[in-house]
This record gives sequence, C-alpha cells and structure tokens, in this order.
Amino acid sequence: MRFRKQIFMILWAALGTGTLVHGQTVKLKLSKEFVQQQLDAAAKQIKVLDKETPADKFPKTFENGKEVFSSSSWWCSGFYPGTLFYLYEGTKDPDLLKKAEDKLTHLEKEKNNKGTHDLGFMLFCSFGNALRLTGNTQQYEPVLTIGANSLASRYSPKTKTIRSWDHGSWDYPVIIDNMMNLEFLTQVSKITGDKKYYDIAVTHAETTLKNHFRKDYSSYHVIDYDKNTGKVRAKKTHQGAFDESAWSRGQGWALYGYTMMYRETKKKEFLKQAQQIAKYILDNPDLPSDLIPYWDFDKDKIAASDKMYPNKDLRDVSAAALYASALLELSQYTKDGESALYLDKAETMIKNLSEAPYLAAYGQNGGYILQHSVGALPLNSEIDVPLTYADYYYVEALVRYKRLLDGEPMIKEIAK
Repeated sequence: MRFRKQIFMILWAALGTGTLVHGQTVKLKLSKEFVQQQLDAAAKQIKVLDKETPADKFPKTFENGKEVFSSSSWWCSGFYPGTLFYLYEGTKDPDLLKKAEDKLTHLEKEKNNKGTHDLGFMLFCSFGNALRLTGNTQQYEPVLTIGANSLASRYSPKTKTIRSWDHGSWDYPVIIDNMMNLEFLTQVSKITGDKKYYDIAVTHAETTLKNHFRKDYSSYHVIDYDKNTGKVRAKKTHQGAFDESAWSRGQGWALYGYTMMYRETKKKEFLKQAQQIAKYILDNPDLPSDLIPYWDFDKDKIAASDKMYPNKDLRDVSAAALYASALLELSQYTKDGESALYLDKAETMIKNLSEAPYLAAYGQNGGYILQHSVGALPLNSEIDVPLTYADYYYVEALVRYKRLLDGEPMIKEIAK
C-alpha cells in the first residue's frame, strides 16, 4: 500500500499542477503559493476582526466605520466560526481552531431553535466543520442531530417544503436560500442512519426545482404556497430588484444547492439543473468581464427615476464567492470542456476576489477579508459593505482549491 502511495505521488509530481477529473488531468491555473498566500493573509486579517468581536457576539458587517454584531439567533451566526475552522484547515494555525471552538459555546443553544430555516447556515457551517476537523463525535454530533430535528420540524407534507419565514404577510414562504440548508439534513441522515432527514431534503429540492425557476433557469427569490393545499399562491422577491428579476446571490444559492444535492443523491435532474443555472450565470450578457456580478442581473431594467435605487450599479462580492465555490464542485461532476469551463471561471473569480478592489487591505474593512457586498438593496440594508458569508464562501473556495492542488478529494464530508 505504501508503495502504491509513493508511485501516486511520483506521478502527481510529474503531472505538475493538475487534478484528475473523470480520469483526465486538468491543468490548474492558480499556484500552491498563490492559494496559500491568500489563506495566510485571510487568517491574519480575521484576527483583526476577532480582537473587536465580543465573546458572545457574532460578526455581521462593518458599516459607517463601525463594527456590527449579532446574537447567536441571527441567520449569519455560523459563518464566522465556520470561516475560522476553514482558515485553521488552510493554515494549521492552532489559535484559529481555539477561537472557532470557543465561539461554539455561545452558538450551541440554537440547536433548539425551531423558529428559523437557517439552521444549516448556523449549525452546519460551524459545528459541521468542527466535527469534520476534530472528529469529536461525542461533543458535536448531538448538537447537529438536535439541530436537524429542529429544522425538520419546519417541513410540511402539504407543501412538500421547509418553511422559510414566520414573519410578514406570506401564507407559507419558501426562499431559494433554503436550498443551502439541505446539506445539513443529508449529512445528519448519514450520521444517525435515519432516512427521514434525507427524504425531507430531497423532497424540498424536487419541489423547489418544479416551482422556483423560470424557463431560462433563473430563480425567483420567494415562492408563497397555500399552507393548506400546497399550491403556489405567488412568486415574489424580497431582496431582488423586482419580482421577475434575477437576484444575483439567489442564483448562487440555487447553483450551490443543486450541485450539492447532486453530490448527495446522484439524481441526474439535480445535476442538469445545476448545469443550466451555471449556464444562465456564465452566459449572461450582464455578467461583468471580471465575473463579479452586479447585485441583480436585471438591474438595468430599473427605471432611472426610481428613487428606491440611488446606486443600482453595485457589485455583490458575496454572490461571486458563492459562484466560485459552487463551480469548483460542479467541475468535478461534469466532463471535458464543460468541466474545464467551470474550473476556469471559478479560478478567475478567486483570482479577482483576491485583489483590489474586492480584497481589503490588512487592518482595514473592520477586519473582514472581502469588501463590496450587498445584503438587500430594496430594504436599504447592508449596502456596499463586507458581509460575513462572503468571507466564508471565499475561504471555502480557497480551501477546496487547495485540496485539488494537494491531490486530495475536493469535498470532505462530516459523516464518516
């Protein structure tokens, strides 16, 4: 066995910087030195943020020269510890591991929170990475299992979806973001051996595929269902430019979600959906040449007189970070030119995110790694600021790419 490993490493070295996809060697354009430099710089930067962060609070953004934090119940609370875990993986700095684990003590209570669909973001990005990197099943598996039960409690057999919000005038709202919480359920199914979590995730993805997409494979943001019949009442937006627009980050949630669900299920309809979403994004004439999207693909359809959008030409770095991470994974499930295209576009996004104007200078930007994201322009919320989830998916993309460079599986699951 040791001899086989030695032969593999010799062949890997002979191939140069490349990766095997479907038995073919694909040349990687970003060097080990470049990727490691970005991870080291990100780790240094996030320690600036850590010094400003209260022990029981979680970073949201840096706005008007001030740090903005949240309690553990905010939907973004899991991203900061998750980023620390990824940076520990990428740098082996034990201080980052300690900081991440310390943060979990203030997040654990959210395992009992049945009032949100965002438990995948909150618990899987944090405790999931903790379990994967430490192997501490006794400490982390119960948190994940209880949390998955809380998320599953929001599933309705009538709508065949997990309810998103409990607020507003909606009857039974489901947002495209909810696709991102399904990995939590599929992984807990593997941990526990209980198929109910997997079944809920698959059914939700199938229902979303049926109702959330237009003919061009762009996604609506919100589908409002009749909670009694399961029929679609309305197709709306909450953060996009208008109901029929393609909100850029929403397309990222969809791309990432269906790529991941193909990995988890091997259902070809999920792979096809991910490919079509990728095509919509990458072929879109409104995607800038540097591949960092505007906050909405249809922002040019907003009337010039609309005072709701004083600056409609803002980029959303968080969407680009999502695209990069998702496209890296999608390149592993597709072949030939298509696989090479996804890899190439992801590399371009990573490279461009790793420099000005998107990468913040050390000690600036409140300690956040990336700048120029948009939370919700129609709500005048988090406009052209750093966002904790932009940092998370950027670092995730770097770590995934590092694994490719090291000849390792790009996806590492928490379930053994």
